[in-house]
Amino acid sequence: MGAAYFYHLTRRPLVDTLRMLLDRSLAQGWRVAVRGTDAAGLEALDRALWLGPDEGFLPHGMAGGPHDAAQPVLLTTAAAAANSPACVISVQGAEVTAQEVAALERVCVLFDGDDDLALNRARDQWKLLKEAGAAAQYWSEESGRWEKKAET
Repeated sequence: MGAAYFYHLTRRPLVDTLRMLLDRSLAQGWRVAVRGTDAAGLEALDRALWLGPDEGFLPHGMAGGPHDAAQPVLLTTAAAAANSPACVISVQGAEVTAQEVAALERVCVLFDGDDDLALNRARDQWKLLKEAGAAAQYWSEESGRWEKKAET
């Protein structure tokens, strides 16, 4: 049984935290689906990941290509990812379910602490997962480093 990790972004940009989590996930041997709600926003993340540091190259692709199933990291707006991920990273308020938390190694929810809509969406997701009995952790970077602030 997996767990949901909520990351409250207050200091670092989304792409930096995403890179960190993707590095760690790939080091575990996991395939990852980065699930968003806005295709244009995912395309911007795709470009930012390609332009990352050479020593931190992250193999990935956008959903809809002929090799989706082989992608270590697949950026998608779909609920089901073709690459059979062990980890789903939700951005842009994309939905995650308690069933996914139970079935996957990890579900990560990244949200912008300066965006009231994103903050409220993350709170709603936390509440739904908690009520469903899913394991969840809340992480904040307000001190300058990631610290676990709550756990269910």
